[in-house]
Amino acid sequence: MRFKLIVILVLSLSFSSFGQMLKDKKLQDFKGFFDFHYEESTDKIYLKVKALDEEFLYVSSLSSGIGSNDIGLDRGQLGNERLVKFQKAGNKLMLIQPNLQYRANTDNALERESIEQAFAKSVLFGFPILESDNGEFIIDFTPFLMQDTHGVVQTLKRSKEGNYKLDKSKSALNLKRTKAFPKNVEFNALLTFAGQPTGRNIRSVTPTASLVSVTQHHSFIKLPDRNYKPRVFDVRSGAISTTYMDYATPVQEPILKRFIIRHRLEKINPNASISEAKEPIVYYLDSGTPEPIRSALLDGARWWNQAYEAIGFKDAFQVKILPADADPMDCRYNVIQWVHRSTRGWSYGASVVDPRTGEIIKGHVSLGSLRIRQDFMIAQALLNKPFAERDDNYQPMLEMALARIRQLSAHEVGHTLGFAHNFAASTNGRASVMDYPHPLIKLTNGEIDLSDAYDTKIGDWDKITVAYSYSDFPTNTDEKLALNSILQNAYSDGLRFITDSDARAKGGAHALAHLWDNGQSASEELNRYLEVRQQAITNFSKDNIRSGEPYSVLEDVFVPLYFSHRYQTEAAVKLVGGLDYNYAVKNDNQFTVKSISKEEQRIALESVLSTVSAKTLSIPKDKLSLFPPRAYGYWRGRESFSSKSGVSFDALSAASTASDMTLGLLLHPERMNRLIQQKGLDNLQLGVDDVFNALINTTFKQIEYDTYESEVHQLISFNALKHLMNLAISDRVHFQVNAYAQKAIEDILRVLDNTVYGKQFKRIIADFYENPDDFKLINSPKIPDGSPIGSDLCSFTTN
Repeated sequence: MRFKLIVILVLSLSFSSFGQMLKDKKLQDFKGFFDFHYEESTDKIYLKVKALDEEFLYVSSLSSGIGSNDIGLDRGQLGNERLVKFQKAGNKLMLIQPNLQYRANTDNALERESIEQAFAKSVLFGFPILESDNGEFIIDFTPFLMQDTHGVVQTLKRSKEGNYKLDKSKSALNLKRTKAFPKNVEFNALLTFAGQPTGRNIRSVTPTASLVSVTQHHSFIKLPDRNYKPRVFDVRSGAISTTYMDYATPVQEPILKRFIIRHRLEKINPNASISEAKEPIVYYLDSGTPEPIRSALLDGARWWNQAYEAIGFKDAFQVKILPADADPMDCRYNVIQWVHRSTRGWSYGASVVDPRTGEIIKGHVSLGSLRIRQDFMIAQALLNKPFAERDDNYQPMLEMALARIRQLSAHEVGHTLGFAHNFAASTNGRASVMDYPHPLIKLTNGEIDLSDAYDTKIGDWDKITVAYSYSDFPTNTDEKLALNSILQNAYSDGLRFITDSDARAKGGAHALAHLWDNGQSASEELNRYLEVRQQAITNFSKDNIRSGEPYSVLEDVFVPLYFSHRYQTEAAVKLVGGLDYNYAVKNDNQFTVKSISKEEQRIALESVLSTVSAKTLSIPKDKLSLFPPRAYGYWRGRESFSSKSGVSFDALSAASTASDMTLGLLLHPERMNRLIQQKGLDNLQLGVDDVFNALINTTFKQIEYDTYESEVHQLISFNALKHLMNLAISDRVHFQVNAYAQKAIEDILRVLDNTVYGKQFKRIIADFYENPDDFKLINSPKIPDGSPIGSDLCSFTTN
């Protein structure tokens, strides 16, 4: 007993002593949602926790990044958001993240507790209590901030850039971006990661690749009040959903709950046809964005107000310049950020979402700054002799690039408003900015016309999805009926919504949903665009670059022009073995699914095969003199033509790459499997044998008399053969496809002659028959980066 009293006395003296020591420290005080103190001499932050078991939102992010699209650690990149709370355990405060994926929305406390106990929670950190007084606690918050919350080490390892670890001796708190406000507190820390670099990308973007320093940001945010009303997700709406399982749900109802994510937006007077909002949605543009890009981004983002006006809101969506003293990571600001990288890369929209309800608390758009330069170069390649008379004739190219930037701004903001891609919109008069738009290039009196390259407004579908997500209905409205009516009317008006996985060319089957396409008919547009491409290639000359620039620059300008048919080819190929279908629900009068007619598939097949003709893919002989060996210092890169000819320009590899792209899409295993099924259901449908016969007619049975085009033709035929061999032995296809591919190879054998190439093809086929298990699909030289007219896909994340 005496020992216990001594221990208690010692602990009491310890707390009293430490409390006195804290008071004697030289501290900078911050008052806000959480009060905290900063001690410069030790570079520590002491956090005061006033309430236990009170939930709030914790968001981690990168306030400065690495600058490589391939690595994927960008300035302004949001990390995960977590609903958390402090709980006391002995002499510690635990920062606990409850498991909100599994809930029981009920007044029965024991039922709620049973769910909490059934599924794991996560303890994010344990803090020794330094001082306590009347239910308030002081903790050293510094160790929490000086950890790799964003997963930089894992990202660098996963991308094979090297093995790194946090070097705390080279890390410190960043007080400049550490702030306190009534509803949020913001912390920032400079973290240095030391290690051995193994990747090319990390070496290219760091001054000393063994030491990688970034700043990580942490936000504690007060949760919104409970007055927000979640809106039910409908698969037809184009909204992005959030889900969880509610175990308090009656057995006869779905346990998985789906709600849309959206900002809170309410009319001052919901019964008025037009009303101002109680609180408008305001986005802020990065003030570091230069002109004329700044004005273009403001214009494009503001298009969304057209959709809010259509549902009776006045000035409910606004875009302003971010105040100079505001932090882009501050949760109080929806931000459009202009992000720099060493190479072209994605733009994306991310949001901080209240996981309880789906309410968007912060939208954050990241726009890659190099995208506009790629669009400028595309226009530069398309136009006829833009620099023939003077080198400052950049305005036509700039206008097209800025038009694209306006559309991109609207697109990425749309994600942060809660909207998914709509890849069927391009077949319906540019019905949505949430599609990926290829520039609509026209031939006017034989000249390239860029005047209508990109849209200039919000689309009809965008108004529908805004209406579904944000309509504030008059009192006593049956919301379920009103929302269903919005979607029914949209379908009656011919608007379609099809999103990501259904639009991809590899394995995708939807006849209307494509990336980077134009036109109601994918095959007709491909035929039209090939004429545009041919004219642009005919026009191409030294006057597509400025005076004094090396011809190696001209070669790089030619790359996106030569491969510019790639996107429309991807669209047209999906009609072969294609389907038309809807995200239908019972009794909504939409059809579910149907095959594309044989005639449409046949026409599409002809269009696609025209992209593997030697005449289409042979770079004109008179253009080859424009592409000498690369100039000193202007080496080939990932966006250059590949070469198997050493320093010289390799026109044959360019054609091989382009044809391999088409054939890989056309002869995709899943497409072949669909053709088997469709023909089985309807004997009049296009079949695998029809595709193979048409391909052989275009390749091995086609005669090219020009010697240069003949060499191109032989490479195209080789690509066709190797893809057929792949199908002949692939375990990804039904055995019927194997059989038809074997027959196609036998048909090729029968038409081969005894010329040098004929004999070589026969040897290749003989080796294949003798050792089929040794066959590997040999890829042609890699196609240069390009999609999506500036790199890979834009993306959306909810955090």
